[in-house]
Order: sequence, then C-alpha cells, then structure tokens
Amino acid sequence: MLKIILSGCNGAMGRAITKVASESEDVEIVVGIDKYKDRYSNSYRVYDNIFDFKDKADVIIDFSHPSCLEDILTYGEKNNTPIVIATTGLNIEDDKKIEDASKNIPIFKSANMSIGVNLLIDLVKKAALALQDNFDIEIIEKHHNKKVDAPSGTALMIADAINEELDNSMEYKYGREGKSAKREGNEIGIHAIRGGTIPGEHTVIFAGLDEIVEVKHTALSKNIFASGAVKAAKFIVNKENGLYKMENLMN
Repeated sequence: MLKIILSGCNGAMGRAITKVASESEDVEIVVGIDKYKDRYSNSYRVYDNIFDFKDKADVIIDFSHPSCLEDILTYGEKNNTPIVIATTGLNIEDDKKIEDASKNIPIFKSANMSIGVNLLIDLVKKAALALQDNFDIEIIEKHHNKKVDAPSGTALMIADAINEELDNSMEYKYGREGKSAKREGNEIGIHAIRGGTIPGEHTVIFAGLDEIVEVKHTALSKNIFASGAVKAAKFIVNKENGLYKMENLMN
C-alpha cells in the first residue's frame, strides 16, 4: 500500500486526487496538508503545517501553492521522502531549489500530469523542427475562471519544449494589443483565456503560407491530472535521487 501525504488536499486538484485514491486498492492518503484545513471533512487527518505530521509516508504529492514549496522540500529532505510536484506558478528560483533538493531525494516535477498533454508536447517538438523556417507558432490555453496563474504552467511547458528544439532562439509574446502589434519572426505567441469551468485546453498553432497545422489537447475533467499524479507517485517512490519528468514515466 502506497502511503501518500497530499499537500493542497482541499484545493480542486486535491479533492480530485482524494477521489482517485479512495477508488484505488493500492494507495492511501495518510494525511492532508492545507492552509484551510477545516474547509472539508476528509477521511484522513489534515494539518496546516506539514511538520505537524510525525508518522511515516512513502511519498508527497504537492498540488498546493508556490509559497508552500520550501516547507515541502525541507520535509522531504529531512524525512527522505520522495516528492511529486505538480504545483504551477513556480519561478526560476523555485526551480533551482527543486534541482538542489533532487540531489538528496527523488523528485518528480511536471506542470501537467496528463499523459495526453505530454504526448502533445512530443508531437509539437517534432513539428517545430519540421516547420521552423516557414511557420509562425502560437499557443492558446483555456482554463476555468478560478485559475490564478496565467499563462498556465502547461502553456509555458509547451513553449519551453518548442524553444529548446529551436536552440532557444525564440522569444515569448504574451497576448497582443495596440496598433504596433505586428508579429516578429522569432516569436512564440502565448494567449490565456479564462472562463466558466473549463478544466484545461491547449492548442498549438503552426501558421504558414496558405496552410495551418494545429495540435490540440482538451481535458474533460480534473480526474486525468489526478490519475497522472498518482501514477507519478508510484513511479518515483523507488527511484534513485534525481529530478524526473513525465517523459521518464512515459518511456
């Protein structure tokens, strides 16, 4: 039985993971961590501070907030507990902290836990190489009206993957406005839409002369991300120290 510490348990993704875990025979959430610990009645204990948990667990799944990262990493290193980091909105300094911590414990990090999204990334990397000379690249992401960060971590993950394939020669353009918004040749346009209860949709557009290629992924519920996070937890728990990504799980 895989014993999980769920950070951000009372958020939307935390609730989805709780549901997936409750329907699984080989995983158990032994404790939840959440700033709003009394928001819901859970089948497991919930603390607002991870250091209040004194028992043992096999892995941490973090779907919380960037402000919680340092405590999560410190706890993981102190207790030799692997971590799955799915929180978005992290900055360069956060990434450096994660990289440093991964020298001491195994860490799985992905801005999107969907297998389908990561397949999309693989496809657009190949498309970018094939179409780079004559096609403009635009990314459109759509999410629900409660999402706090824009553009989404997944949109940035897609853009970064494309940019790496193109020798980091591209610059990111976030939205367009004004009368001098003509597109530059080395741009990746990134656009965010927020509305309703959209779980997540990402479209990558390659626009050329008289032809357009689009690659799109649509999430119909948060369950796909929850299931992916649990798969990542199972994957990372017995790995050697280091930083792992979804492509490691897929391969």
